[in-house]
Amino acid sequence: MPVVRSKICGITRVEDALAAVEAGADAIGLVFYAKSPRAVTVQQARAIIRALPPFVTPVGLFVNASRCELGEILDAVPLAMLQFHGDETPDDCEGWHRPYIKALRVKAGDDISASCQAFSGASGILLDTYVEGVPGGTGEAFDWALVPRGLCKPIILAGGLTVQNVAEAIAHVRPYAVDVSGGVEQAKGIKDQAKIRAFMAAVRNSQ
Repeated sequence: MPVVRSKICGITRVEDALAAVEAGADAIGLVFYAKSPRAVTVQQARAIIRALPPFVTPVGLFVNASRCELGEILDAVPLAMLQFHGDETPDDCEGWHRPYIKALRVKAGDDISASCQAFSGASGILLDTYVEGVPGGTGEAFDWALVPRGLCKPIILAGGLTVQNVAEAIAHVRPYAVDVSGGVEQAKGIKDQAKIRAFMAAVRNSQ
């Protein structure tokens, strides 16, 4: 089985980013969505990215951001990848001269395969839990049996992952990567270093 990559999302502090890196995370996620308890300012994001060593990808998460807002953030923050977590169309996600991930909130009856094909320019598709009116970060898992095999894009699995269930999730879905936020926190936006280490060890041991 190929190595499963990992992203620790909702980072708001330099020390949490460094803990994620030390534990072996491939990417960290910075939330640019004001309604999120994990939202960061431009200044916070710049400080966190400055502290990262080479080969760790800083990912910016956006929810239905205007082109003006997104452009201003990209001018100020050296993000390596974008993650679109709202109702963005393929056209909304293109044209930023950065690779991007499109998040889908999964519920029964969704045609995940068709969505993967629609976002043909995406580097990967992130699958999260559908909760009415909440774009992500719910801390709830979805039914992994809804994920079809043989999708045309690398799949990043999110939604309620914890040290207790991530090995089972990987065995069931066989994703390219896993993405965790609330499952490694002591409070919203404040990571727990022991939980990060335990989660990353569970990912490694599942392979």
